[in-house]
Amino acid sequence: MLNAIDRRILRALQEDGRITNTDLAEKVSLSPTATAERMKRLIRDGYIEGFSATLDPKKVERGLLVFVEIRLERTSPEIFDAFKRAVERSADILECHMVAGGFDYLMKSRVRDMESYRSFLSDVVLTLPGVRETHTYAVMEEIKDTHVLPV
Repeated sequence: MLNAIDRRILRALQEDGRITNTDLAEKVSLSPTATAERMKRLIRDGYIEGFSATLDPKKVERGLLVFVEIRLERTSPEIFDAFKRAVERSADILECHMVAGGFDYLMKSRVRDMESYRSFLSDVVLTLPGVRETHTYAVMEEIKDTHVLPV
């Protein structure tokens, strides 16, 4: 169970994953040793899944954000499993979620431009097992994009 100090640690780390243990300890009003122990526990207990750098998509030629609705031909455990395995192997697919509603999956990807998206659609999305139909939504403006969870 998280207490107030654990939550402060998690908030601080979401803001700056490179913060030093000393600065983090000062920020949450604990000793560096106690802070390090809490960090180890938060990692061990799965509250912290990992650390990574946030890249500027435009600078790495992935400036176009697209969402793709996917409908499968049929829904069966075999198709779901095959689809899942194929999605997990594709580095171009950033997120993919099985959803309730009028379609089966919602996928998120970043590509260079519309020409690159066309290639992604034909070479990646339409080759996934069981895909019957897709609808694409190209993002014109990103209003909010965060990984920070309220804790």
